[in-house]
Formats: sequence, structure tokens, C-alpha cells
Amino acid sequence: MDILTVIGVIIGFAAIIGGNFLEGGHLSALVNGPAALIVLGGTIGAAVLQTPKDVLLRSVKLFVWMIKPPTDDFDELHNKIVDWARVARKNGLLGLEKVAMTEAASYSKKGLQLLVDGNEPEQIRTVMELELYARERRNIEAAKVYEAMGGYAPTIGIIGAVMGLIHVMGNLADPSMLGGGIAVAFVATIYGVGIANLFFIPTANKLQAYARHESHVREMLIEGLMAIADGDNPRNISEKLQGFYRDAD
Repeated sequence: MDILTVIGVIIGFAAIIGGNFLEGGHLSALVNGPAALIVLGGTIGAAVLQTPKDVLLRSVKLFVWMIKPPTDDFDELHNKIVDWARVARKNGLLGLEKVAMTEAASYSKKGLQLLVDGNEPEQIRTVMELELYARERRNIEAAKVYEAMGGYAPTIGIIGAVMGLIHVMGNLADPSMLGGGIAVAFVATIYGVGIANLFFIPTANKLQAYARHESHVREMLIEGLMAIADGDNPRNISEKLQGFYRDAD
């Protein structure tokens, strides 16, 4: 689980609720079912309207990353590539066939199989990079669905506030209802701005960061496969790959 996601949500909403309490407000003043329905329903509706079906479905699947981030790890992949290089140096590229059969990651498995099949290095690079860029593009597009929702939510919140004020204006004959009615009307604005800046926009940014991280790890894999195809020494390959994730002193 990504503990930073949990911590971020807790800190953000605790700050809002705690600040309201310190100012003498009550939690009940921030709870309004109709306002929540207007903001969430309107925001989701706008996002569904603007988003193609495949992108929308991918955005739902991608949200899992907020709880369980991609498991791609530079150190683990680095060690794997160096081991593959040792096998190839000892038994030739065909020696990687058994390794490819047992490799769990589909992208790594594909690269190894391309090596075993005797494809030219540049052809391997082309095939692997095309898949890398296509996947990154799809993931970024899916993450931007949440970014769009972060843009719609404040505006929908204003719509909710105006609707509430319209209701208040209908009760001008009863001044006792004005104060409470206006307060409730502006809860929709709080919901819109709050959920946009405390949830939707941060979610979009984090998912895009994870998508780029995944691509960076896969770029390292491609370079490692190219080095193996060129017959580089495992030690040289190791030093080369360390440049992808270790800062210079």
C-alpha cells in the first residue's frame, strides 16, 4: 500500500475540518447531501461525457495504483539483467530461452524472446519502444481523466451554490431562514474546490508520475537487452544501467 496516499488524504481533510472547528464551526455545517450529489454527480457526468469508453475504463483500473503502486523496481530489474547477461555470455543468446519461459513480467518476457529469436538489436529496440510509448500514452490519458474532474468540480460547486441561493431567494419573506440557507448553499462550493484540490488533481499528478516511472524502468530494460545483444561484459552492463537510477556523488 502507498502510505503517502493515505497520509496525504488524512492531512488534507484534517486541516480543513480542524480549521473549521477552530473557527467555531461544527462538522454538521459541512455535511450536506444535496450539495455532495450535485458536485460528485455533475463532475462524474462531465468526465464521462468528455472521455472515450476505453480511456474511462482504463482510468478506473489505473486508480488501483493510488493504493498499490506499480512494483517495477530498478534494483531488482538491474540484477535480473546482469544475470541474463552472464547466461548469454556463457551459453549464448539461445541460453536465455529457459529464462524467458520462466519470466513473470510480460514485457521482459517479450524482450527476452525477441533476443532468443535472433532479431537485430535495432529491430528489438523498435518493437519494445513502440509498446513502451503506447502504454505510457494510454496511462497518461487515463490519469488526465482525474485532472479533468479536478477542473470541473469547482465549477459544478459554484452551480450548486447558485442553486442553493435560488432556493434562499424564494424564502426572502422569512428572514430567519436566510442565514442558514446561505451557509448551506456555499457548502457546494467548498465541496467542489476541496475535492478538486485535495483529491482529483493530486490523484492525476501521482498517476502520471507512476506512469513515467514505469516507462523509465522499461527504458532501462531496453538498454540492458541492447547491451546483451551487443555482447557487452556483464560488469560494463551493470555500470551502464546504474546511471538510470543512482545519482552521482
